[in-house]
Amino acid sequence: MPSCNWCGKLILPDEESVKFPCPSCGQLTIWRCEKCRGFGRPYLCPKCGFEGP
Repeated sequence: MPSCNWCGKLILPDEESVKFPCPSCGQLTIWRCEKCRGFGRPYLCPKCGFEGP
């Protein structure tokens, strides 16, 4: 099961999470849980160091 890149929470299949490729390098998939997404918490790509949103 995937986990949120910010808080590390496991993402359940019925959760309104998002996944997308890193906007900078495109090599890793960024996962954000519903809560972190709602609060607009940042995410960090462990591959290239890009921080968003």
